[in-house]
Amino acid sequence: MPLSDAIKRGLDLVVGSAALVLTSPMVGVSALGILLSMGRPVFFTQERAGLSGKSFRVLKFRTMRQPRADEDETASDADRLTRIGQLLRSTSLDELPTLLNVLKGDMSLVGPRPLLIRYLPRYSPRQARRHEVKPGVTGWAQVNGRNSVSWPEKLEMDVWYVENRSLFLDARILLRTVAKVLGREGISEDGAATMSEFMGSSGGEQRSGGE
Repeated sequence: MPLSDAIKRGLDLVVGSAALVLTSPMVGVSALGILLSMGRPVFFTQERAGLSGKSFRVLKFRTMRQPRADEDETASDADRLTRIGQLLRSTSLDELPTLLNVLKGDMSLVGPRPLLIRYLPRYSPRQARRHEVKPGVTGWAQVNGRNSVSWPEKLEMDVWYVENRSLFLDARILLRTVAKVLGREGISEDGAATMSEFMGSSGGEQRSGGE
C-alpha cells in the first residue's frame, strides 16, 4: 500500500471514529424519530459498487415509508419520502451510518459516491475509472453540485478526483462539505426525490428507486 493510501486509511479510522462519537446524540435521536414515525427497519441497506466495482452493503438511515400494494416502488419515491426523511436528507443526517462503512473499510471519508451495482456496465471506460479508489461519504462532485448537476458532469468530476487525489484535496473537500451541509445545497435534482437513474452515456434518464 502506498504511503499516501496508508495515511488516508489512518485518517479515515481516526476522523471517522471521532465523528461517530461526536454525532452519537444525533444518531440516537434520528433512529428514535424513524422508529416512532415509520417503525422498523430504522436503517436502509443496499448493494453498491465499491473499489474495483466490488459489491458491498451501504448503510444509511431510512427516509422512505414502505410502498403500498398499489404503488410502484421506483415511481413513488417522492410520495414515499416522509417528513422526517426530508429533514434527515436536507441535513445529511441520513448519511451518518455510512461512517460504519468507513470504519469497516468499504468506504473512505472522501471519494466518489457509491452507486448502484446495475450501473457498472453502463459506464464508459473513462467513467469506470471512478472505481479505481474507494467510494466516499463525500467527494468532489458532492461539493460541486451534488444531485443538482447532470450525470455526465458528476461522473467527470469523479474521474477528475481520481486523477488529482491528494491528502490536501481531501482536506479541502471535507471543509467544503461542512459548508454545503450547513447550507443544505444540492440535496436533490429539481423535481425528483433524489437523482434520476443513470442509464448510460448514450441513454436517457428516469426516476431512480432507493434512498
